[in-house]
Amino acid sequence: MVIPTLEAIDITDKTLTADALLTQRKLAAYAIERKAHYVFTVKDNQASLREDIRLLFEERGEPDFREPLTLAHGRLEQRAIWTSTRLNGYLKFPGVGQVFCIERPVIEKKTGKTSTEIVYGLTSHTPETADAARVLAYNRRHWTIENGCHYILDWNWQEDRCTIRSGHGPENITALRRFAIGAIRSKSRDTVASTIQRLARNVRLVFDYLRLTANSRPRLLPARDMSG
Repeated sequence: MVIPTLEAIDITDKTLTADALLTQRKLAAYAIERKAHYVFTVKDNQASLREDIRLLFEERGEPDFREPLTLAHGRLEQRAIWTSTRLNGYLKFPGVGQVFCIERPVIEKKTGKTSTEIVYGLTSHTPETADAARVLAYNRRHWTIENGCHYILDWNWQEDRCTIRSGHGPENITALRRFAIGAIRSKSRDTVASTIQRLARNVRLVFDYLRLTANSRPRLLPARDMSG
């Protein structure tokens, strides 16, 4: 469904980002045909491609770019990225301009527990159109969207475990959940999860969010008398 969806959108000079499920040669060729770029993550569903990239970065030395150490959600983390054009003539992947490896070490602040995530990928961007820092930024922005949308749906409503499968049910229930998230974000300064818990404890607040109660409707100022 990805390509039919993109047909209605002007993607010229835009960069498509996708997780491993959509790392497909057909989609890459389509992006190039539409004069767009892609940044794809490579995982085990493209086992040979992933292994080629992994072997290239096995002895990777110092990174091409490293972010400063940051603290977020009780975790210290610092991403680093390596990029290379050495596989451009070897990989049978449309329009590849460089491959990359991203390393993300994480330290849990409370426990001191450490873990390291390594992600491989490829992009149609050449080093001239996107250096290492920019490729890393594309990857981070993709997961910002993923975490800000799908993660909230799955965390708060367990959407991935939803058993609604027939007819228009899946589409309708997702639309309702997204509407709820939009309504909450428009009014609440708290997180979506905390607001849902508060609304569950006081159902009347739900009607306030939907502006179905008198005290939730905007108050109109009395008209001023402009006569002489």
